[in-house]
Amino acid sequence: MCETQKVNERETLEALLDADRWIDRVCAQRDHLPEAAELLELEDRLRTMANTLRTLEAIRVPLAHAFEDATAQADTLRRRRDALAVRLAAPSSNAKELTVLDTEMKHLSELLSGAEDSEVLALLEVEPVEAEVVELKASAAPLVERRSSLRAVIEELQGTLNEEIQALRESREEAAARVPENLRARYESARKRSGSTGAARVVDGRCDACRMALSPLDFDRWRATTMLTMSDCPECGRMLIPC
Repeated sequence: MCETQKVNERETLEALLDADRWIDRVCAQRDHLPEAAELLELEDRLRTMANTLRTLEAIRVPLAHAFEDATAQADTLRRRRDALAVRLAAPSSNAKELTVLDTEMKHLSELLSGAEDSEVLALLEVEPVEAEVVELKASAAPLVERRSSLRAVIEELQGTLNEEIQALRESREEAAARVPENLRARYESARKRSGSTGAARVVDGRCDACRMALSPLDFDRWRATTMLTMSDCPECGRMLIPC
């Protein structure tokens, strides 16, 4: 094989390697957007807040019902008291009737006092819980808005990066077509095993893909290889492009 052909084969193989590395970089960028990490953290916070809200609501609802019942009972007694006061003030009432009405008014006042105490106690129990619910919802509102914003940004960024990846893959196919068939088959086999690229360069005595240092024996073997006799990285199995 002439020197020019060896150089051309190495260049085409390196072009394919670089194409795959660019695709991996852009895919990693798409799959590890900082906005996506922020969204995951934000959604975790919102789930925690939602759980807290459910717990508060489980406490608040029966307390609210108790307060409503106490208020309804007190209101009923107030209406009865007001109606009785009107009858007591009527000029047509005789002494006996006034005595009965007065006795009923005293009993009603005692009942109303107890009902109003119950109403106040129920209010004191439900108010702090309702305040917590209001505060929690207020705290969650900007987070929900931020979540919607992040989702839109992520969708736009991923769409742009997917378009870039598609263009890179088309260029990659063109680069692969220029690699001699025997080298391409070996490259694709190594690429399938590694899950990433099928070749690597040796830089400072290390495979620049897995960063494993070659042993002196492996390093000497690599230095003696050609495009036809390329050795594989003993760690990751990628083809080591000759120098």
